[in-house]
Amino acid sequence: MKWILYLNSAQSLFPQQGDQGGWSAFLFPLVAIFVLYYFLLHMPQKKRQQERQKMLEAMKKGDEVVTTGGILGTITGITDKIVTVEIAPKVRIRVAKAHVTEVTNKGSETGATDKKTKTENGS
Repeated sequence: MKWILYLNSAQSLFPQQGDQGGWSAFLFPLVAIFVLYYFLLHMPQKKRQQERQKMLEAMKKGDEVVTTGGILGTITGITDKIVTVEIAPKVRIRVAKAHVTEVTNKGSETGATDKKTKTENGS
């Protein structure tokens, strides 16, 4: 019988709180997850898409490109959806504009190569 009194006194030391949070206790973590999703995943992805779109719009004849298949070449013609790429002298292929992954100008690529070789040589 003493254990019942002991149990009763222990319960009085730690009263049950009940439903104090209500909907706010459920809604706050849910909103926090959506905010984190937006700032950590959605915004960077949107920024990458905008940069890629600018890159595709800025392509012009003479630019060197890399396709998703790994083909390197120089642009010889551009339409709305198709890019004609010269991969060897007098060898031209037509590639969908969406499959161009990287665009480099001839001048900027040689400048980057010069910097790399200077760094490797220690100059």
